[in-house]
Amino acid sequence: MWVWHKVFSFVPGLGPDSGVTWALSVVFLVLTLRAILYKPFVRQIKTTRQMQEFQPQMQALRKKYGKDRQKLALEMQKLQKEHGFNPLLGCLPALLQVPVFIGLFHVLRSFNRMHEGGSPTSFLGGPQMSAEETRNTANYFFSAHDVSSFLDARLFGVPLSSYVQQNPKEWVAFMNPPVPYHEGMDFGFTKWNILIFALPLMIIAALATHFNARASISRQPVASLENPQTAIMNRLMLWIFPLGVLVGGFFLPVAILMYWVTQNIWTYFQQHIVFGRLDKEDEEKKRLAQEKRAENAPKPGAKPKRGGAVALTKSAADADADDAGDDADESAAPSKPSPGAKPAAGAKPAAGAKPAAQHPSANARQQQRNQQQRSNNRKKRKR
Repeated sequence: MWVWHKVFSFVPGLGPDSGVTWALSVVFLVLTLRAILYKPFVRQIKTTRQMQEFQPQMQALRKKYGKDRQKLALEMQKLQKEHGFNPLLGCLPALLQVPVFIGLFHVLRSFNRMHEGGSPTSFLGGPQMSAEETRNTANYFFSAHDVSSFLDARLFGVPLSSYVQQNPKEWVAFMNPPVPYHEGMDFGFTKWNILIFALPLMIIAALATHFNARASISRQPVASLENPQTAIMNRLMLWIFPLGVLVGGFFLPVAILMYWVTQNIWTYFQQHIVFGRLDKEDEEKKRLAQEKRAENAPKPGAKPKRGGAVALTKSAADADADDAGDDADESAAPSKPSPGAKPAAGAKPAAGAKPAAQHPSANARQQQRNQQQRSNNRKKRKR
């Protein structure tokens, strides 16, 4: 926040004492934090989806080891370890934002240390201060001059560290120079001015909290929605938390309400963008898996064999085997000498065979008829 205040102080038309400069420093503090936590947020969404995928297995383990809590815990840890699942990653963004929110609340409250009943830093041993002491005391990185600048800053006529339920006696710190408090003092603003500015911020923050919860619940599987504990938590997220933001806004400084509004609006758009990208990634994975299954599927007319080889259909295989058998029989069978053919040198005539007369033209016609017969046999078998 200190860095962004220095950056916007150099913007023409703003200056270090402008209420817009201080407001932008709070807003960009949120944007910086959420940009840093973007990857953990994506990891949180993936972890949540992974947890939803494991719900059936977790339910089965609960039914099996419901009476043995120690065994159930061990089996749960084993299941998470096998799938590389870490439930703490789902809570990381929220856990990191809690100290930032508490720290910002503490710093903003410490700009005005005129608090009834003691200082807001009482847990650090800090005493309650007068208005003049408040303006001349540094606030961590912020010097005494920065503290005075923050107290003088106005946004729509309202100090950024003021809140609806604030005691008017504390408003003396917003006077420059400070003067003793008395009834009917004119501070330049009233509780109604603070309420008119703060109430829209409270409503926007409550609505954003509600719709963020609704978007998160819409992604939950049906099986988890039937869980009584999940149903109770969903109702709290949908209605109680937004109501808490609305009621708590009366006790929060205006700057904190701006932080909360920026935080929830960012979350609303960020989760829709992240969910959209993750849905596209899931669709792409499904498409690639379908293409891979289609490539491994057997071709029409073929069946898979062991080892991935593809065999011919029975009819085609039988036809090829018959053709091979015919060719083998013809080559193995002794050919009868056609009329007029001379016996080969060294060949002995078969017993009882009579030497045939030599007729070359008749021999050629016989060979043609044999070839035609073999071709017709092949065509019949293929049909």
